[in-house]
Amino acid sequence: MNIGQAAKASGITAKMLRHYESIGLIRESQRNEAGYRLYSEADLHILRFVKHARSLGFSLDDIRHLLSLWQDGSRASADVKALALAHMAALDEKIRALSDMRSEIKALADSCKGDQRPECPIIAGLAADDESSGGMTA
Repeated sequence: MNIGQAAKASGITAKMLRHYESIGLIRESQRNEAGYRLYSEADLHILRFVKHARSLGFSLDDIRHLLSLWQDGSRASADVKALALAHMAALDEKIRALSDMRSEIKALADSCKGDQRPECPIIAGLAADDESSGGMTA
């Protein structure tokens, strides 16, 4: 199938397919006599693997590693699990950071009367230089 068909079947845009090839994440596609890219069912399987891994937030480097493990019949599942657990730990850290951001924004919003006065604890909190105040100075 051509790149448009492969993009549609895999859920990855043609632009991303070309990008993944250019960075070596996936092998270069076969070409027909006119130079157009051609993809096989095996290629689609790999593309779907990449799409699913991306949807779970794995980095391109992690996906490259996962692909190499997937294609290595002698791999140890412990290697795959270690990569998944490391990614999960990174996600947990991002969740903690987002939760902290949400808490600070909520505190700033709760402290604002939201009326017609120009005084705004949200602006004051964002402008504060002292992180020890939790961003709140007004």
